[in-house]
Amino acid sequence: MMRTRCLSLLMLPLLGCGAEGPSAGADGPIHPGVDAVFADLDRDDAPGAAVGVLLDGDVVHRAGYGIANMDHGIPITPETVFDIASISKQFGAMAALLLEGEGRLDFDADAGAYVSELPDFGSTITPRHLVHHTSGIRDWPHSMMLGGVTYTDVISFEQILRMLYQQEDLDFPPGSEYSYSNTGYNLLARIIEVQSGETFRAYTDARIFEPLGMASTHFSDDYLEIVPGRAESYAPTDDGTYRRVVNQLTALASSSLNTSMDDFLVWMKNYETAEVGGAAMLERMLERGVLNDGESLNYAYGLSVGDYRGLPTFGHGGSWAGYRTNFVRFPEQNLSVAVFCNVSNCDPAGRARRVAEVFLEDQMGPAPDGPPEAPDPEPAHLTAEQLRAFEGWYRSTELDSSYEIVSIDGALVAHHWRNAPATLTPSGEDHFIGDRGWLPRVRFTRDASGRLTGFTASGSRVRDMVFERQRSE
Repeated sequence: MMRTRCLSLLMLPLLGCGAEGPSAGADGPIHPGVDAVFADLDRDDAPGAAVGVLLDGDVVHRAGYGIANMDHGIPITPETVFDIASISKQFGAMAALLLEGEGRLDFDADAGAYVSELPDFGSTITPRHLVHHTSGIRDWPHSMMLGGVTYTDVISFEQILRMLYQQEDLDFPPGSEYSYSNTGYNLLARIIEVQSGETFRAYTDARIFEPLGMASTHFSDDYLEIVPGRAESYAPTDDGTYRRVVNQLTALASSSLNTSMDDFLVWMKNYETAEVGGAAMLERMLERGVLNDGESLNYAYGLSVGDYRGLPTFGHGGSWAGYRTNFVRFPEQNLSVAVFCNVSNCDPAGRARRVAEVFLEDQMGPAPDGPPEAPDPEPAHLTAEQLRAFEGWYRSTELDSSYEIVSIDGALVAHHWRNAPATLTPSGEDHFIGDRGWLPRVRFTRDASGRLTGFTASGSRVRDMVFERQRSE
């Protein structure tokens, strides 16, 4: 075994700030059932994961598997720092609740009254809409990819806000639907900065991380900063090796939280002790959002509330660059599990559920069936002449970005100078399906006379982004 383990299986109490834990870098305690879930990652030639399990207030498993930095062969330990991606949202939500408790934030106020740069969409967007993903604000990862930004580019908090301030329309009226929006949480972070008079990083350090003694935890607001002990992120290649996936993101509140498993165990313990926030605030964290028509959502304050095999749960997953993370808590059984991976094919959610089964199998209902496969849409047939009619340049003023649509070998192809070409397959009258995740659905638009005027691009988190036709070829 490559890892240095504490061989004792005795449970270690986690006392929070000032507690004495295992020696630096050492694993332990180790639960053999949990160890088996990660046996395939216990290698010295591949990235892996850090894992922490808390049961009835005690750490019952604490371990690192695989390599944090493959250039230098540095192993993952419970002290290794990860970017935990969207698990970060619960900390953004708690920061907003803490600010509310200080009398400086109203969840039902107009967000535009806090951030004057926010466009007037003709509808009031509130912090409550932002925290529950019901604002209608477009999700920046899809929008930026449509604009030619790749995930490995520098994507700063300020760039995200500038993109938001150029948004021309909402995907839907605020409060009418749920659509996951990282941008909404970034706007929430900006509101917290305006109302607190501090940077978001400083506010969360002072109100959350320092009181809990989470010394290895902070929101990254500088992609060039040096973070001691941080894991690099990786993706597998077709030849069985790995390549680095560069992380240059500083998306405050929605992502970009750097933390270690040791620190996150302290945070999971806070759901039991309420040392930061208090019991009433921790209960509010689990209050589900409600749509205008009264429908209750599964999304609360930076946490998804649900169940697994009949047992109530709450938690969140995360995915950015090569990092894949998951946190799940079974409150009635007082079990918390966290899995931080630095490789994109790790499946932390599936592994976290398998870890929970190690402890709770006898209390669980039947294993769930897999989701049914959605049938592929039947392609429509268009002649070469019909396809050529769609050719031309199309521009989005919102994204300040253009595409050239050309007909090649019986297919439409969308060209952008920064993105790879996307092939568009007809699926109905003026409707096309793209083969790229950032251009999944395209609908060409026409005026009353039938003249082609542009197209709209839509996906799961962006709807009807307008591209106007500039000229035809």
